[in-house]
Amino acid sequence: MDRIVIERLLKESKKRKFTQTVELIINLKKTYDLKKNENKFLEYIELPKGRGKKNTIAAIVGPELEKLARDVFDYVITKDELKDIGQNKRKAKEIAKKYYIFVAQASTMIDLGKYMGKYLSTRGKMPNPKYGMVFPDNFTKDQLKSLYDKLQKYVRVEVKKHITFGIPIGTEKMKVEDLLENANYALNYIINRLPDGKNAIRSVYIKLTMSQAYRIL
Repeated sequence: MDRIVIERLLKESKKRKFTQTVELIINLKKTYDLKKNENKFLEYIELPKGRGKKNTIAAIVGPELEKLARDVFDYVITKDELKDIGQNKRKAKEIAKKYYIFVAQASTMIDLGKYMGKYLSTRGKMPNPKYGMVFPDNFTKDQLKSLYDKLQKYVRVEVKKHITFGIPIGTEKMKVEDLLENANYALNYIINRLPDGKNAIRSVYIKLTMSQAYRIL
């Protein structure tokens, strides 16, 4: 990707009263068959320069890690609270919507799935061991903090229902070179992840939250 496109996007886009997200919009070809399981995925991309804004992270833990978790994460649910939350449909939905990433102590995963699984899974937010989102009972505070810091760079990408999807790669306040590095990394990640690679992509655009889109591919 050429940095000129990013410079033009930031220069020509109207300023808003909030910090806008910079996003890649990827359009897959109409022949991309989402009925095939191998063509569907939900993954997290670790942006090399971070996403320029805070990821809110909720943790589900047992009593042995409750105190440590409360010092690190933005919201903590204890194992004993899961049943009550799960039985309160409105509250469960609010929590699932509010936090971007959920992590869990391994010993809570059965109860988490039982009581909150349907609320998190529909949003693609069930803790995924692949990204370190499920951790052992003996984690230390330093290990929890390292996990929290690492997940601040993650963005979620879901290709399941639509052949058009977006990937946040930063904010308008970030340096052009950092946005460029994130954009190239994210795009290459997707190209390598798609079964047909670049041949599966019809077009790629870059835009701000409330701006016009600029084509880059």
